[in-house]
Amino acid sequence: MFFAEAMVLVFIYGQPVDARKSYDGLYALARNEMKQDPLSGHLFCFINRRANQIKVGYVTVK
Repeated sequence: MFFAEAMVLVFIYGQPVDARKSYDGLYALARNEMKQDPLSGHLFCFINRRANQIKVGYVTVK
């Protein structure tokens, strides 16, 4: 995957989440629990309770 930005940070949520959450729900976790801006162009990683799936959120605004 190619990222045009010079520096992309990876934020990992420290607790398992419900894998059925939509990306809007994960967006809310990034904003409210992680205190980060999901529109910053960084990666946000979430793992499910069984630790066999991961969801990565990446949003860019131009």
